[in-house]
Amino acid sequence: MDTASQKALRSESQIFDPEDARFVSRLTRQTLALVLAGGQGSRLHELTRWRAKPAMYFGGHFRIIDFPLSNCINSGIRRIGVLTQYKAHSLIRHLVHGWSRFALEGKEFVEILPASQRVGGEWYRGTADAIFQNLDIIRTHQPKLVLILAGDHVYKMDYGPLLADHVEREADMTVCCIEVPIEEAAGQLGVMTVNESGRVVAFDEKPEKPTPIPGRDDVCLASMGNYVFNTGFLYEQVIRDADDPRSAHDFGRNIIPSIINNYRVFAYSFRDSVTEAQAYWRDVGTLDAFWEANMELVSVTPLLNLYDKVWPVLTHQAQNPGAKFLFDDDGRRGQAIDSMVSGGCIISGATIKRSLLFSNCVVHSYSEIKESVILPDVEIGRHCRIRKAIIDRGTVIEPNTVIGENSDDDRARGYRVTPSGITLVTPDMIGQKLHFTR
Repeated sequence: MDTASQKALRSESQIFDPEDARFVSRLTRQTLALVLAGGQGSRLHELTRWRAKPAMYFGGHFRIIDFPLSNCINSGIRRIGVLTQYKAHSLIRHLVHGWSRFALEGKEFVEILPASQRVGGEWYRGTADAIFQNLDIIRTHQPKLVLILAGDHVYKMDYGPLLADHVEREADMTVCCIEVPIEEAAGQLGVMTVNESGRVVAFDEKPEKPTPIPGRDDVCLASMGNYVFNTGFLYEQVIRDADDPRSAHDFGRNIIPSIINNYRVFAYSFRDSVTEAQAYWRDVGTLDAFWEANMELVSVTPLLNLYDKVWPVLTHQAQNPGAKFLFDDDGRRGQAIDSMVSGGCIISGATIKRSLLFSNCVVHSYSEIKESVILPDVEIGRHCRIRKAIIDRGTVIEPNTVIGENSDDDRARGYRVTPSGITLVTPDMIGQKLHFTR
């Protein structure tokens, strides 16, 4: 993008809205957001056997995809494309039911862009290729900036300041980043090295030994998978990459390392806008991380505030009745302590402690659930004891079942047990064939 265009964008970047006292940018209205939501999420094992990772449930009644989409809407970005691929039926159904209402004569939309072999007869081969295969659609919207977002992380972020920072620095590309402990980033996240001005001078995709931040040996600067591009520059780079037969067609592996020496690529640090402290961001890509992030929500003051009316997390919700708690006898008392219980649940003479129950779960008398994540439509019979478990959607737990008290017993029954002792139970593991393949 030439200097004159940069200055024009920069002059439009600061508008203050007295209605809600937050920084608003015309840049958001000139931006097209593309959410990469085709991830398989293989580290979640059986939880993503029949659904894409962005379609995973989170926090009582949300899906992970709701977080980047809500961030877009709350930021004022109302032109959004969601790129889907891996086992996308559940994700697409959720998008149609919950997000198709954002439409105003084509000026505002949440479009679904499935892998449809638009170019060359191939499925999306990588993140950059997913963008390349949709260039004709991007061109029809004529955005000045393109915001590319990972669809599988949990966080709340105003993208307006990110876009403004991109323009102020006269960047060709901006990579949104966050400080992450070295051991968490190793082999999992892209890691950046920046100079004193914030310009990216090195980028390693999922290194086993991440480069630490200068002066801090325990922390590195990791990519969130969120990028801002000047539109013309994005076209040039994905077309060039598509013509390279040696490329894996991925932003982290190929695009970013190939441009940092010759173009203006900057890092944008994601921090709390009030305190300047490290902002909340979770990659719930493993069973342990998924369980831990959900467990954080039942604390007295969780880092992620789902009750925030200023920056709400939007989603599709079925019209369920309120949760119901039955019986008040000694040993048979329907109760939930330090827990989140969603609509449609019936707690019939059972005790729930420090757990999350998603919608339409039924827990029968004399059962006790502790530190567990129970996904929608689960039924738990009488006299069950469940500890530190994840129970997948639709599972029916037979009476007198014990889960999570002995890892060896759990493995013997066919359950998956993580290194930290979290037990995953799905319908298929106990012979309930919800998905018929033949």
